[in-house]
Amino acid sequence: MVDKEDLRQQFTEAFEGADFPVNSPMDLVPALPNGPGTTFESGDFSMTAMELNTKGGGSQEFPYDNVDDLVDDIMDGLEEQGYL
Repeated sequence: MVDKEDLRQQFTEAFEGADFPVNSPMDLVPALPNGPGTTFESGDFSMTAMELNTKGGGSQEFPYDNVDDLVDDIMDGLEEQGYL
């Protein structure tokens, strides 16, 4: 089972170092500790940042001015797609 709060924290920690505002997913890559290969895991959920962009990215509406709004939309997108 996925711990949504743990996953939210992982996303926040990974993306909070981005140079906001961010205008596209590519603006987030420099902030990621392992680039697009950065993996987010919780319970039976495991997805790289690259997969996150392609599978859960439908709910993201760039630009983002802060990490909280970005993470909210990522979480919403993953829920809508049935990953959470």
